[in-house]
Amino acid sequence: MANIRQPPNLEHLLGTDALGRDLFTRLLYGGRISISIGLTAALLGTSVGTLIGSVAGYYGKRIDNILMRFTDLAYSIPTLPLIIVLSAYMDTQAIGIVLIIGFFSWMQTARVVRGAILSVKKNEYVTAARALGARNRLIIFRHILPNIINSVLVGATLGVGYAIITESALSFLGLGVSAPTPTWGNMLMDSQATMATQPWLTIFPGMAILITVLFVNFIGDGLQDALDPTL
Repeated sequence: MANIRQPPNLEHLLGTDALGRDLFTRLLYGGRISISIGLTAALLGTSVGTLIGSVAGYYGKRIDNILMRFTDLAYSIPTLPLIIVLSAYMDTQAIGIVLIIGFFSWMQTARVVRGAILSVKKNEYVTAARALGARNRLIIFRHILPNIINSVLVGATLGVGYAIITESALSFLGLGVSAPTPTWGNMLMDSQATMATQPWLTIFPGMAILITVLFVNFIGDGLQDALDPTL
């Protein structure tokens, strides 16, 4: 009881919360959950988007038309309200949040990959591979995708930031990872009633989200500069 809502001090560097728990420890442990959700959801969304974009861009014609109209349809759906509705009816543990965010964050990657494949699929090395009898699947995954990997990686890093923010928003609304498992989002939710009197409970989780997403975007920019041969 003596440790409840203490301000930052030498014993508790970031203070304590309404139950006397050390905020620094919860911030570190919650970061593991939030960042893991962000990385896994981005990996899932990037994989789905890369697969759909690769098939659409390489085969073209009717397949491209069908897949891109499906992508446009998915784009037209308001993502965050739909994620909120699904979260209210699904398991709100980490795996459920990963699946929900991952399956609703692939559209931008699909478009980027499709455009990149359209620009390289007529290059000489693709024509040579096709002339040697290579299968379409081999051409896509061994010859084309390695040459557009910079676009995929940049999209994936942006997806990590989007997934972290989305998970935090869901947790802030009480639809994310359930207590007592800490995430940055539900730490913000727990502190919203005391923002004026105990601001450290809100400032530190908010700064953790801000700094992490900012650094992830910087990494994406750095990867783009490092992997793009035209820069």
